[in-house]
Amino acid sequence: MNPLDALIQPDRGQKATPLHIVDKAGLPAWLAALTASQRAMLAGQGFEGGAGETAIVPDGEGWFAVGGVADAAKLGTWCLAPLAERLTAGTYRLAGGEVGSALIGWLLAQYRFDRYRGEAASTGPRLLLSGALRPMAIALAEAAAVMTVRDLVNTPAEDMGPAQLEAEVRAMAKAHHASVHVVSGDSLEQGYPMVHAVGRAAARSHAPRLIELEWGDPAHPRLAIVGKGVCFDSGGLDIKPSSGMALMKKDMGGAAHALALAGLVMGAGLPVRLHLLIPAVENAISGNAFRPGDVLRSRAGLSVEITNTDAEGRLVLGDALVRACETRPELLIDFATLTGAARVALGPDLPAMFARDDATAAGLIAAGLERDDPCWRLPLHDGYREMLKSDVADLQNSPSGGFAGATVAALFLDRFVAEGVDWAHFDTFAWRPAGKPGRPKGGEALGLRAAWGLILARFAAEGAGTAAP
Repeated sequence: MNPLDALIQPDRGQKATPLHIVDKAGLPAWLAALTASQRAMLAGQGFEGGAGETAIVPDGEGWFAVGGVADAAKLGTWCLAPLAERLTAGTYRLAGGEVGSALIGWLLAQYRFDRYRGEAASTGPRLLLSGALRPMAIALAEAAAVMTVRDLVNTPAEDMGPAQLEAEVRAMAKAHHASVHVVSGDSLEQGYPMVHAVGRAAARSHAPRLIELEWGDPAHPRLAIVGKGVCFDSGGLDIKPSSGMALMKKDMGGAAHALALAGLVMGAGLPVRLHLLIPAVENAISGNAFRPGDVLRSRAGLSVEITNTDAEGRLVLGDALVRACETRPELLIDFATLTGAARVALGPDLPAMFARDDATAAGLIAAGLERDDPCWRLPLHDGYREMLKSDVADLQNSPSGGFAGATVAALFLDRFVAEGVDWAHFDTFAWRPAGKPGRPKGGEALGLRAAWGLILARFAAEGAGTAAP
């Protein structure tokens, strides 16, 4: 049973507390239907119908709740989140109108990461739902996928190392009857030399690995999803300062996104041949750590001069992208917490998105706006490819100077993607430094629902997407 099922219930006319949604334009007419004492109660709480405002109003022997939104005629993802966070346990019904995508915000507002707490969080308020089952199933699946990302990213590295990440993939594969293939430890040296080099310094319990999951009919179009799984990043011998290392449990956020997206694809039963790839490593420090100045071979045959061991994510992704392209996918999407430059340019809320194909980029942007999961396209500017030139190898992993850092990192990855493959790359933060309604501080899915919207639009056949999450 999906634990989110406890937060919703089919509406069969049972007793429930009403939830009213209003905006500033409609507030005067709505207030006119209330009693003078009810209007006074709202005024005393400072309720003016602004987005995110909430209030409780007595009504005879009971009460009702009201929430302010930007546009009461079109509820966005986060419109019900402030109410879901404030209301006590109980059963509630929206007074008029359809819940729509606001159901996702209702569910996500009740997310708690309580793995290390002595007492689990209690069940939150329950919302009654009427109407078609398909939108409910899709909303439940998307909310569960976001929660998967949050849980994986919030878990510290000792409990979410490469082996544990493999276990998560195997558990999902078992649930969906998918196959899993793993190459680990020194066996990586031949086929995935850059994954091996980055991860070889870690303790044996955190040995590096390339995790692959395959699912679906081989005759269907191939969809490849790749996620950067650096389970902890010390920076290697180019060690990070303590402030830069504090959040590095989240450096496997790309893998978390990729795994959650794969779960959505399989749960919806999309007619695709899914190929999920996660290079899982810990970038640690020991006597056999890879060094600045080393030249690594890659699965593609290209040689890479290491100019900074803290630019390791693009190395492990390079080998994984080559493997993904060997099966000639119709669409290839990767997620990575790759560069600080993307955060400087776009802040924590907007993942940087790169795409070879303009139509694919437009589809991702449109899907993100539709789902309140926006992304921003940055350029794969050909003029910056020369920054990757090396004096001793085919390319270097981290040019000096810092100019266009997110674009240069994406251009590095582009060298490992086969010509003609429709490829999109998300440089995502996977973290929320400050909480908002429905979006607590901590691990976060940023770009996940945008990518899911594009995949649904491209691959969903008649009736697809209706499978229960």
